[in-house]
Amino acid sequence: MLRFAPSPTHDMNIDDLRIAIYNYIVSKQLKEDLTIRIEDIEKEKNIDGKDKEILEILSLFSIDYISVVHQSDSLKYHQKMAMQLLTQKKAFSCFCGDTKLQELKDEAKAANKPYSYDGFCETLSDETILEVNSPFTVRIKNKDDAFIILNHDKTPTYNYACAVDDMLMDISIVIRDEKHLLDTTKQIHVRDSLNYTKEIKYVHLPSISNIQDNHNSVKSLIDEGFLPSAIANYLVLLGNETKKEIFTLEEAIEWFDIDNLSSTPASFDIDKLMIINRKHLEIMDEMRLSKILGFSDLDIGKLAKVYLNDFSTIKELKNKIDLIFTSKTTCEGFETEFTQIKKCLQKAPFFAKFDDLEEYLIKNTKLKGESLSKPLTYILTASNSSVDITLIYPFIKNYLGEITR
Repeated sequence: MLRFAPSPTHDMNIDDLRIAIYNYIVSKQLKEDLTIRIEDIEKEKNIDGKDKEILEILSLFSIDYISVVHQSDSLKYHQKMAMQLLTQKKAFSCFCGDTKLQELKDEAKAANKPYSYDGFCETLSDETILEVNSPFTVRIKNKDDAFIILNHDKTPTYNYACAVDDMLMDISIVIRDEKHLLDTTKQIHVRDSLNYTKEIKYVHLPSISNIQDNHNSVKSLIDEGFLPSAIANYLVLLGNETKKEIFTLEEAIEWFDIDNLSSTPASFDIDKLMIINRKHLEIMDEMRLSKILGFSDLDIGKLAKVYLNDFSTIKELKNKIDLIFTSKTTCEGFETEFTQIKKCLQKAPFFAKFDDLEEYLIKNTKLKGESLSKPLTYILTASNSSVDITLIYPFIKNYLGEITR
C-alpha cells in the first residue's frame, strides 16, 4: 500500500502534486493500492472544502486511488497506542508549560545549540504524577529528545499520527519531500517503540526550486490554461532522464524509475512548461480542444491550432477565439472602409472559398489593397497584425453571420 497524504491547510502546490504523481506511478508499477490520507488533525488550520478541492485536482490528473481517509478519524487509535506506550514506560506525562519550554528554547538559541527537551518530567514518580492536576502532554522517550506525541487536548502530533497511521494502513513505501527527513527519523522511532517490525521504504525527493508564488498553486496553473497532462509531463521530466520529452502518465509507468531521480533540487521553468503545454495542445484531438474552449465543432479545434504559433495555453487560445466572435465597431485608420465591408459581409451569400468571398467584396465595395485587407482582417480575426486569412477562413466560414453581427 502507498499513500498520498495532503494537508487541507493550503492549496495543493507543485511539490504536492509531484509527490502524488510519483506515488501513483509507483503504485501502478508495483501493482499496489494507493490511498489518499487527508492529514487534518490540526483542526484550527484546516480550510473548509480544501479536502474536496484536493480530490478534484487528483481527478483532473487521472490519479486514481482505492480509498480516501481522514487522519482525524483515527483519533481513538492514536490515543490507545499512546496509552500503551505510557503503560510500558516508553512514554511519560509532561507537565511543563509553554513558559518553561520557551526558556529551554531561548537557552539553546543563546548557546547556539539545537533545542531538545531536558527530560525533567521523565523522572517524576507515579505518586507525583497522580498529585498533579495541571494539563499535560505525552512525550515518547528518546535518547536524543523526548518529543511530544499527544498535545494538551490529547490530539496527536503530526509525526506520531503519521507513524501510527502508516502502521494501521500497512504502508510499504513512503514517497515524500526531503524536508521530512527529520520527521522520518521520529516516525521510525515511534513504530520501533510500538514493536512494529515491518520495514517501510522511504524515498525523499529534493524540493523544486525557483517557483514563483503565482505558479506554485496547481489550481492557479489550471486556471491559467495549462493542461493537466502537460503539467504531469513536466513534473515527471524534472530531475529525471526520460525516453522522450512528450509523454502521458500511462507511458511513464512503463519506464519510470524513481531510484534514478536526481538528488539535487530541480529548478521550475515556466517557459519550459509553456513549450510542453503547446506540444500537448498540438497533439490533442480537435473536437476535445473545441469542447474545452466552449464549443462542439471540429473546425474550432482546428482554428485554435492555427494560433499555437502565438499562444501556449488554453486561456490564451480561448481569449483569442472569444475575440474573433466579439462584435467589432470600427477599425482605426479605416473607419469608412470598415463600415462598408461589414455591411457587405452581412448581406453576402455563403462562400466555401475565401477567394470567392474576396472577389465578391471587391465587386460590391470597390475596395482593394490595404483598404480591403486591413479592415477585413480585423473584422474576421479581431487582429490588426498581418494574418493569413486563407488559413483561418475554412474554420470560420460557417460562423460569418455571428462574427460580423
